[in-house]
Amino acid sequence: MTSTPQSPPVVSVLMPAFNAARFIGESIKSVLAQTYPHFELLILDDGSTDQTHAIATAFTDSRIRILRHEQNQGLVVTRNALVNAATGKYIAFLDADDIAAPTRLAEQVALLEGGSTDVCGTDHFTLYQATGRRKKSKQVHRDADIRAMMVVACPLCNPSVMGKAAVFKSHPYQSSLDVAEDYALWQTLSLAGYRFANLKQNLLTYRVHDGQISQEKLAQTQAANIHSQERYLLGLEIPPHMRPRPLAWTDRLRTGPAFLWQLNKRIKRVSVKANYQIYARFQKRGNRIWTIFTRLERLLVALVASLRGHL
Repeated sequence: MTSTPQSPPVVSVLMPAFNAARFIGESIKSVLAQTYPHFELLILDDGSTDQTHAIATAFTDSRIRILRHEQNQGLVVTRNALVNAATGKYIAFLDADDIAAPTRLAEQVALLEGGSTDVCGTDHFTLYQATGRRKKSKQVHRDADIRAMMVVACPLCNPSVMGKAAVFKSHPYQSSLDVAEDYALWQTLSLAGYRFANLKQNLLTYRVHDGQISQEKLAQTQAANIHSQERYLLGLEIPPHMRPRPLAWTDRLRTGPAFLWQLNKRIKRVSVKANYQIYARFQKRGNRIWTIFTRLERLLVALVASLRGHL
């Protein structure tokens, strides 16, 4: 049974697809099964050479719009083209190998309509395709924690994100990044003053498999992440040389607490949990004899940093 789309739709679900024939059918079905009906699904086939286009066009639901690049343009160009084509009040991302839970759109629209959030992700399951193992994510959920965690990691799962369309249309993905484009975008939006949240419900299944760009270009991704972290610190007016990374004990005690003092001065009300996770990046791993002491050090520094951030 097909549905008549609302004009205009409230949500534009954006799905970039390149040689995604193995999984795209399941991803499309997960969107069509949403309890929230007021959406359009935009699929952009980025020059696929497999059956991606044929599988997508076999769906007859009138809420689906399919676009196509004759030649592969890359993920950033494809994402930006989808954003430009979107007509909804909100934009939701979903990759062609991931699965949205049935209530995902409804839960995120409800939060965004409340007016306290501009960009919203969710908790999720990670599905390791090779083994079938599923793992729950360990997200931070509050705005301050998400913005603080951006100094060490990407705290939003891109295919779980929904946000105001105006935000994404005015802040496109960076054309120079095709492996860490989402991480850099969240940092840009943070520095611009937008507000974040992660819903605590597991509303996405994020699939990990051998064909992903992030798996094929791991070293390039890591280098891009470090560049993004240093750029973010500059935006926060924190010296990039203080970037959290494993340091010897004496160097860590000089750099780590000072870094957290500055971070909590610029981003207020960061939780002890987030400060604990950030400070852990300064600590070297692997010596189990000292584990209890490093955890105690981590907790004490995090407690003091959070107290300072609440003053």
